[in-house]
Amino acid sequence: MKKLITERLLLRSLTVDDAPIIEKLASDYEVAKSTLNIPHPYPEGSAKKFIEHILSAEKNNKVAAFGIIEKETSLLIGLINLNLSEPFDRGELAYWIGKEYWGKGYGTEAARKLVDYGFNHLRLNKVFAASFTSNPGSWRIMEKAGLKYEGTLKQHVARFGQYHDLAYYGLLREEFYAEPF
Repeated sequence: MKKLITERLLLRSLTVDDAPIIEKLASDYEVAKSTLNIPHPYPEGSAKKFIEHILSAEKNNKVAAFGIIEKETSLLIGLINLNLSEPFDRGELAYWIGKEYWGKGYGTEAARKLVDYGFNHLRLNKVFAASFTSNPGSWRIMEKAGLKYEGTLKQHVARFGQYHDLAYYGLLREEFYAEPF
């Protein structure tokens, strides 16, 4: 089992036992609407299938995924991952945190650790991420994790019947090693 440790968090491999809490947290419309992929309403039983899909993708080096565990309570509070593109040595950072844990810096703490993991363990050349421009909480996490704004793609995606602009952020290996985060 993969484990990464921060001051307040444990990032660990997902297990099918995480399905009920993932389903509970991801079922919140406020969480779902801040992401590109969490369905709403969240289909009952689909978290187990999602976890099985992630575990299979990890075996094929397509993703490095972690449950975000609050150390103090030992509760899973969200997910974070790098979607890997081996031919290009890059990883797309993606994350979500349960609504009741928003505003506590957990997203930033987890993102910083995963960026470090991407460069130091996975030996990536680039880590990048995208966020709805209407979700400042998400792109501020990217900035605090050291990623730099690269540009905005106008009305690039549709979610719940509305088009959204996506802000892209990225960090190169050489920048990561040149600047302390």
